[in-house]
Amino acid sequence: MMDAVQIAQWVLRIALALAFIAMGVSHFVAAPARTMRAMIPPVLRQPWIPSPAALVTITGLCEIAGGLGLLWEPTRFITAIALIVFLIAVFPANAYAAEHPDRFGKAALPFWPRYFGQLALILLIVLAAL
Repeated sequence: MMDAVQIAQWVLRIALALAFIAMGVSHFVAAPARTMRAMIPPVLRQPWIPSPAALVTITGLCEIAGGLGLLWEPTRFITAIALIVFLIAVFPANAYAAEHPDRFGKAALPFWPRYFGQLALILLIVLAAL
């Protein structure tokens, strides 16, 4: 029988999994993917770095895999670590968008709310992985 904490973790895992899978799928929808490609900061547009289109595809696959990985107990811990690294890795694109709200509209959340939102998401991933 699951206690209240276990039930809360189960619900949190499902909510996070659905969120990551949905965000991952959005990387393959034309309009959001176009915006995400534009959010890649110029500093990352180097010949040795995959193209913005490739980065959007890779990050979408990572989010889908991360969402699924949270649901399977044998991969939950390593998935949590991977998702935390992923959130840190994609933050520069979010920061770039925050600097250009005129260009990115709703995708350009202000820097500090986005920053604290990323930290909260990391905390939720840690709690879900325990």
